[in-house]
Amino acid sequence: MQHDFPEGLHVAIIMDGNGRWATRRGLPRVSGHRAGLAAARRIVEHAPDIGIACLTLYAFSADNWRRPAPEIESIFWLLRAFLRLETNRLRQRGARLQVIGRRDRLPQKVLDVIEHSEAATVSGRRLHLRVAIDYSSRDSIARAACATGLAQPLSPDSLRPMLMEALTAESGEVDLLIRTGGEKRLSDFLLWESAYAELLFTDRMWPDFDEADLDAAIEEFRHRERRFGSVPATTVQSGELTQSC
Repeated sequence: MQHDFPEGLHVAIIMDGNGRWATRRGLPRVSGHRAGLAAARRIVEHAPDIGIACLTLYAFSADNWRRPAPEIESIFWLLRAFLRLETNRLRQRGARLQVIGRRDRLPQKVLDVIEHSEAATVSGRRLHLRVAIDYSSRDSIARAACATGLAQPLSPDSLRPMLMEALTAESGEVDLLIRTGGEKRLSDFLLWESAYAELLFTDRMWPDFDEADLDAAIEEFRHRERRFGSVPATTVQSGELTQSC
């Protein structure tokens, strides 16, 4: 099904720092994940107001299965509770939810809630909200390449439209990728789609990230010059470019 989402930015966020936020306060890690959901609610509701048409949140990576079983169970319990509480609100605010990543390893109770939320919000047009669960970008790229069914290798230019269709559906490439929590790496998140994304790293832990932080990130993004491998337009106009490299 095609969706006519408004013109706007695709922002992706690695929501990092929940556990450390809780530990520094002498709280169990699950308290950090609960606070992280509150931050996600704030950002989801604010995003369309500042020109974001697609928002992709990294909720649970394929590598997160290595965490202690009780923490994983708590994360999925919170996810189910969040979707139950927020689905109607998302629908009312014109947001369409789409979960990306593998589904074959998720508990059936989680799958049931995800499918219900996706179906209930399918007609949303104001915001395309994507949540990455059991997600690995390298795994997604590999599966998309295999799905082409071609014996001969493809060039990057030939493979690009196939991968974009398989990986991003209607979302398009990432404009701005934000990572909270102080770490400065992509952690296997939207590697293909973020080839020319602007990157912003902040020390603020995800539970503390709020509307003002998102506003500041968008403001910085709008002051950056995106050249996509080319040269500044002023350089060409002034005649400084004399030979292509």
